[in-house]
Amino acid sequence: MEEKMPVPPWRINEVLERSETGPICMERDFDTKILFPELKRVIKEYDIKFDPETIIPADDTLADDVWAAALDLYLTVGTLCINTHRRILFTEREVKEAMKAFPGEITVGYGKDARKMSHRKVEDRKRPFCLFSPDITYDEDLFVPVAMAYLQEPLADGVCGPLLDEIEGSDIKANAPTDIKGSVAHALMFREAARRVGRPGIFLQGVGTAEADTAQIAVSNPEWGERLTDGRFVPTITELKIDYSALNRMIHYHQYGCFVGCLFGPLFGGYCGGAEGTAVVGVASHIQALMVAQAHYSNYFPMHLMYSFNTSRELLWAISVTYQTLAKHTPFISTSNGFAAAGPATPMVLYEAAAHGLTSSVSGGNLWEMAVARNKHKNRATPMEGRMACEIGCAAADQGFKREDANEIVKEIVKKYEANLTNAPLGKTFRECYDVRKVRPREDYIKLFEEIKKELIQLGVPFLF
Repeated sequence: MEEKMPVPPWRINEVLERSETGPICMERDFDTKILFPELKRVIKEYDIKFDPETIIPADDTLADDVWAAALDLYLTVGTLCINTHRRILFTEREVKEAMKAFPGEITVGYGKDARKMSHRKVEDRKRPFCLFSPDITYDEDLFVPVAMAYLQEPLADGVCGPLLDEIEGSDIKANAPTDIKGSVAHALMFREAARRVGRPGIFLQGVGTAEADTAQIAVSNPEWGERLTDGRFVPTITELKIDYSALNRMIHYHQYGCFVGCLFGPLFGGYCGGAEGTAVVGVASHIQALMVAQAHYSNYFPMHLMYSFNTSRELLWAISVTYQTLAKHTPFISTSNGFAAAGPATPMVLYEAAAHGLTSSVSGGNLWEMAVARNKHKNRATPMEGRMACEIGCAAADQGFKREDANEIVKEIVKKYEANLTNAPLGKTFRECYDVRKVRPREDYIKLFEEIKKELIQLGVPFLF
């Protein structure tokens, strides 16, 4: 049987036309008069309720209700193009047509480093795709060793590299010449790092340094930059919005021929309200990713509006419910992006990573691990946090872990850190955690990692080794 190949899921010209001709709506009206009241309506109508004692629900009817609510919401609200003040709207038949054409599996990277990124089911024994990412900026002289540290992780199926905020002494600014200069440097050094660790064909997600569409276009080069087997992001705007810059990227990526991802993070405490609204908007955002961003995969990171983490019980519930809903009702491919409150080399960050990895994997998500220290502090992220989340996530799949068992374990893990979420320890810098010259973790972090691992094993957390 011939393998089903990925295609742009729907009709690009229709999306562009609707961004210019859809119903007129000012952004403030979209937020307050359309999105917010419609979200409240569907949560009430479909009776969606958060239970703080059930972080990982095992009630399959909840996924049915959330899917119905999310589809209802998106068909009613659509996506606002903020440049034209037009709403991009679709019919249910169009969404179903696009979903039917969606492949459900893509092969990324090339040669010996090629890997399959797939749709997953709830309690799936298929190993989650593991993408390692620091999600933060670093000093320029640290870029290559940090990238190598992430690229050499055995569980890494792909890597999103460290980010640059300055190049050769100049600040990188969106739409400035330094944006292109820094982004090209990022692409060159990232490719060099992959070759130096012996993984020249690994899937690279790029280029995070590029702030503008022009910089993203500048790094599309199969010789030294972003290849056709790599992934690129169309970033949407919270909640359910997009702009010309993102649409420019979408058009370019598809015409260039690389894999297209969509990036979104619904905000708990904003127009989403609580956990229920965050989950519903999360599912609706995945529909938007298919219809507007034309994405082959998504990166989903709901987070707290004030504190930039998603490891609280409310947000872990939203993550679990979102992925269970996607697993049951869609063919979508999605990575669950962890955001921890604590910084590197602290017990708390390893607990947070464990809770996020287990919750996401057993619920049907792939893994994108992990932003730490609230994703706000330069040079503060290491592969060790992602290693913890991915070891547990892969082991849960390998051992066929059930939601009920995972729920009891995650509740115990969350109790270890939830009181400190708004006052989490900052932890250490990459230089303090890693021997930069040898590109390996220092002994004190390895020791801490193994101590926390033993403690988690006593709670029943699965590990691969």
